Amino acid sequence: MNTYSRISQVAVHLPHGRQTSTAIEDRLREHSPALRIPAGLLRRMYGLQERIVADDGVLPSDLASHAARTALTQAGLEPVDVDLLLFASVSADVQEPANAHIVAAKTGLSCPVFDVSNACNSVLNALEVADSLIRCGRYRRVLIACGETLSRLSRWTMTSRDEMRTALASMTGGDMGAALIVEASTAPGIIASTFMANSAGWPAATLYNPYQAPGLPHALDIDSEKLMASFLGLDTRARQWLKEHDIDPGKLSLVCVHQPSVPFVRTLSERLGLRPDTVLATFPRTGNVAAATLPLQLALAGEQGRLHPGMKIALLGMASGASGGVMLIDWTTPGPR
Repeated sequence: MNTYSRISQVAVHLPHGRQTSTAIEDRLREHSPALRIPAGLLRRMYGLQERIVADDGVLPSDLASHAARTALTQAGLEPVDVDLLLFASVSADVQEPANAHIVAAKTGLSCPVFDVSNACNSVLNALEVADSLIRCGRYRRVLIACGETLSRLSRWTMTSRDEMRTALASMTGGDMGAALIVEASTAPGIIASTFMANSAGWPAATLYNPYQAPGLPHALDIDSEKLMASFLGLDTRARQWLKEHDIDPGKLSLVCVHQPSVPFVRTLSERLGLRPDTVLATFPRTGNVAAATLPLQLALAGEQGRLHPGMKIALLGMASGASGGVMLIDWTTPGPR
């Protein structure tokens, strides 16, 4: 009997804190008085209305473990039922050891663990890893956990317009936890996936490690124009791959797209030929929640009754580096075991 994999549960944890774009701009004016910050700047440039902000002291592992426990409860599973835990996130508590150990300890897991890191595509790559390990028979149930605290990368002090050009995007980061359970199946759930990279574009978005790169800036620096340019070609390859799998992007019922801004989603959707109603807009009310963005859209689609057995879904990731990925899913109905 062939072994396939399917996503059986998706859960997210949204902290209670909210910070409006107006409040962000007011604080930015306070910390950067030399700059003129026009009212409504973040809404006009990025489409941001508000972002989710976790309380001080809440760690990425806290958000990830909260979502993981929710996913297990929804599935009617105990920690002992998990064969492997993958922590997949931009944010991290520590560089040593693997953050997955911390999440496992907080969730009561005793299975093997490791981290998967590829910027905002971390969860998408973790799904690829889980699918491969399940298909080869190594594991039967994999838990993917993600905890993002991007709001803490906000650069409140800017001294020039040129600095603001590469610092402003840091104001859009949001905080969230997410988790997915991937398990063995007799029929394909995850149908196929492809990943690609344009690694020459890595300087467009950087956050250097202060311990390993002591002579370099230690703040999130994003050149939005160069970052967009680094994605050119990746979207074309994604659309070609879908065509090779006889998928018309315009006929898909749901496409989960990485969302660093409203203009980004609009441009990418137009280039791929996606219908606007097939993409759930999350960025305006959450901010950029990095690797948690795709599971957030799946969770919202489930809450809205938009997930139906047999429907084909595409997960589309674009991340700094630059990297791209597409995953096709034949959705099955999740539920207690």
